[in-house]
Amino acid sequence: MLIGVPKEIKDNEYRVGLVPSTVRELVANGHGVVVETQAGVGAGLADADYVAAGAEIVAAAAAVFARADLIVKVKEPLARERAMLRQGQVLFTYLHLAADRQLTEELMASGVTAIAYETVTSAQGTLPLLTPMSEVAGRMAPHVGAHCLEKENGGRGVLLGGVPGVPPADVVILGGGVAGTNAALIAAGLGADVAVVDRNPEVLRRIAAQFGSRVRTLFSTRDVVETLCRRADLVVGTVLVPGAAAPKLISAATVKAMKPGAVIVDVAIDQGGCAETSRPTTHSHPTYVVDDVVHYCVTNMPGAVARTSAFALSNMTFSFVLALADKGFRRALADDAYLRRGLNVHEGQITYRAVADALKLPYMAPEQALRI
Repeated sequence: MLIGVPKEIKDNEYRVGLVPSTVRELVANGHGVVVETQAGVGAGLADADYVAAGAEIVAAAAAVFARADLIVKVKEPLARERAMLRQGQVLFTYLHLAADRQLTEELMASGVTAIAYETVTSAQGTLPLLTPMSEVAGRMAPHVGAHCLEKENGGRGVLLGGVPGVPPADVVILGGGVAGTNAALIAAGLGADVAVVDRNPEVLRRIAAQFGSRVRTLFSTRDVVETLCRRADLVVGTVLVPGAAAPKLISAATVKAMKPGAVIVDVAIDQGGCAETSRPTTHSHPTYVVDDVVHYCVTNMPGAVARTSAFALSNMTFSFVLALADKGFRRALADDAYLRRGLNVHEGQITYRAVADALKLPYMAPEQALRI
């Protein structure tokens, strides 16, 4: 199979779909790989590295999309990329369709088979292709939050860890999954006063066992979220419902009642965000202010640490890319129920129920769509 890796074009997105070591493994298994020139340069990977691994370098994305049977990306295809997709082609990338009706409808119209990293599961029920980027985004969140808290950036002028005689920042983390746990790890390590809120008692027990007295745990209710947010210096939103739109846990009224200069870092923005006042931003213009509260809602946070992120992602996607290439997408999806859960769109049909429900569009079971 011919696998294509285009250069990412989302604002300040420096990650790349495959790294040279992964390309070398695919070539060794008899597959071809075509890479757009400078696709990896943002992650410190030169064209020469890909050539040495056995890839062919082409001058433009059009050549990648025109020739490749399987497109491996990082972020959802933007409008000019969607125009190059075609019937029978397989797209393997992050999609986050529940928050983007236009993207969904254009993927349906293209006839492409679109498999979303964020809904592929494991035998343990985890999300193995979302996990590495959730780890990165979670660890980044306290850092970007601390930066936003600086007075010159619109924040309260509070140092996350405080100093002797002055209390640290009050950090609230909504969601105790992978991103939330990693955010707690960094925030607590920096000396902040950290509280994690979740509705799953087992998650709360795990966090309590992991962090002990360094992190408080609270069961999530409307009253708890509102009370904590109103006194917080930094709120990190990490709540995830796989494939579905993020629940709006922070109301506009709660934002209005927060401290002037407080910060919300909405890691859940890829799925629409968990604050009613959240809207997508970019690395070029990462923040905006609503009711004196700074909002950081960048939809591709891990792109800022592209080298770490590219290798972490490629390590996890490799086995699935190899299966799709070795077997073809129909057999690969038929053989692996966990990969099949990643199928979001196939030949004009939505094949992931949470996406169909969020967008109020018809749903077809993947087994029916694939005729397996």
